[in-house]
Amino acid sequence: MKALVLGGCGFIGSHVVDALLGAGHDVSVMDRSPLRSDCGWVNVKHFLADLDQLDVLARALIGVDVVYHLVSTTFPSTSNLDPVADIQGNLVATVRLLDLMREVDCRRIVYFSSGGTVYGEPAVVPVNESCELKPICSYGVVKVAIENYLFMYERLYGLEPVVLRASNPYGPRQGKTGLQGLIGTVLNRLRLGEPVTVWGDGETVRDYIFVTDLARLALMAGSDKAPTGIFNAGSGQGYSVNELLELASKVTGRALSLDRRAARNFDVHRIILEVSAARNAFGWRPVIQIEEGVKKSWEYLLTS
Repeated sequence: MKALVLGGCGFIGSHVVDALLGAGHDVSVMDRSPLRSDCGWVNVKHFLADLDQLDVLARALIGVDVVYHLVSTTFPSTSNLDPVADIQGNLVATVRLLDLMREVDCRRIVYFSSGGTVYGEPAVVPVNESCELKPICSYGVVKVAIENYLFMYERLYGLEPVVLRASNPYGPRQGKTGLQGLIGTVLNRLRLGEPVTVWGDGETVRDYIFVTDLARLALMAGSDKAPTGIFNAGSGQGYSVNELLELASKVTGRALSLDRRAARNFDVHRIILEVSAARNAFGWRPVIQIEEGVKKSWEYLLTS
């Protein structure tokens, strides 16, 4: 199988590339960042470009069997600042991608949506794939719109979309800026001896998935024999910010300094994903538990 990973040099994308290479597939990466030097990849073709550079994207799609789409130009915490840019950079660019896929007869696409934002504030927890979608930030609204276009193209043109609504991935190579990824940010602040910003009372609850578990599911979803559809991708368990802060302190053996600030209006209070659909469709289940995952993340951070 020949796979094109859009955003393959990023945190999640690089682990998807690892999984594909480990399974013996032919992999190309298109990313606006140079090819990673810390992964030991061999024979990975690289296209240095943004998603909206259609001439490069058209070349990258030639001969491809499956596209993995992990590109996003925004974060949940920044998307509301400029919704128009969010729409142009993500929704418009993705629809143009789908048109190019039609031209080269590439049908299968695995799209990384957001299990943490598309549902909004759910009425029932855990949340399954049939729950009402009520996103409260532009990031989630655009993710939902892209999902709808994917299934419109399936109906009209025979596209084969698999949507993975990932919860909150964490693990080695995660960013440390604080824009996205609580666990990576907290561990890095502990490493540097800097205070950790906590928005609100710390009782917001999220579902966290270790990145290699997510990459393994993505590998399964890319197979031409795999079912299409929408699948939650999480651990099926919820942890509050306060619980994770306590766990991070325990794993690292370091005391936390907290910078508490007012709650943000775009943060969902509590969301946990129901993941039985992915288990039933792919025979997949997450295997890395939260304490083990935090330990692996900390060990990587100390050596990177």
